[in-house]
Amino acid sequence: MREERNETFVRDFILLGLLAPKQFGLLFLMLILIMFMVAIMGNTVLILLIHLDTRLHTPMYVLLKHLSFTDILNITNIVPNLARNYISGKKSITFAGCGFQIFLYLIFVGTECLILTAMSYDRYVAICHPLRYPILMNQRMSVFMAGGCWLGGMINSIIHTTYVLLLPFCGKRVIEHFFCEVPAMLRLSCVDTSQYEGGVFVSSVFFLLIPFIIILVSYGKILRIVLHMKSVEAQKKSFSTCSSHLTVVVIYYGSAIFTYMRPKSYHTPGQDKVLAFLYTILTPMLNPIIYSLRNKDVIYALKRVLDKVISHRNEYLLKIRLNANG
Repeated sequence: MREERNETFVRDFILLGLLAPKQFGLLFLMLILIMFMVAIMGNTVLILLIHLDTRLHTPMYVLLKHLSFTDILNITNIVPNLARNYISGKKSITFAGCGFQIFLYLIFVGTECLILTAMSYDRYVAICHPLRYPILMNQRMSVFMAGGCWLGGMINSIIHTTYVLLLPFCGKRVIEHFFCEVPAMLRLSCVDTSQYEGGVFVSSVFFLLIPFIIILVSYGKILRIVLHMKSVEAQKKSFSTCSSHLTVVVIYYGSAIFTYMRPKSYHTPGQDKVLAFLYTILTPMLNPIIYSLRNKDVIYALKRVLDKVISHRNEYLLKIRLNANG
């Protein structure tokens, strides 16, 4: 057993990756890189707009800024390594590198799950209890909630990363995945992990199942209020916004729940890769689109920032011309 543990810290892991070279792998890689750039640009613009426009310094947008930040960090933790391994053909990853990737991934995913829940609560209070909103959801409360989300994600990550990295790994140490994820790592262990899988299930209940139920209940109550609106136009707009939010939420939580709340014996590499693609690459790209393009406050903020940029540019060009003529 001691030799197996020593070997664990010496040998690298092999990541088989998401893309098969003979099956339009390069084309699929280009698609993933485009999604990666859209996610980075969209979330970065959203963060800058919320920071620059004082009208967006509200609890809702404070939480949205943290959501965008976690999306940027999570997709950056995975996609560059995926692309590098595919292009170079070197699929190995060190034990330390794999552990670090798991640690960061679990922080970002756990934090995002809690932030999405906090955002749904914010919308519920704003629409269902508007008079109590300034008391229940103020700037201080939003910062406290965001900090609690990050702390919860970090504690969960430390616990699971520590346990997984202390497992003895056998065989060729080939991870049938495109990044180091807990379910894929458990398949390589030499020992019975059924007890630890119970711990993963409990964590999934607190970070996935309960938040998902809270979000569904919150939006259910919001839709009930919407149905009593007299304006048909307002109803259509609210339904459109809620449906787009819920679509992303269902994709994110549904795929993650299906991954983490199944026993190890029911996992297959193909399913795990597709599901992980949904909540690590697809949703970080969709979130800024859903929460910005369908949000009039963000659109107005973008217009104001662009107007200022154009105005400063025109003033700068005018000064250059005046200096040239003078």
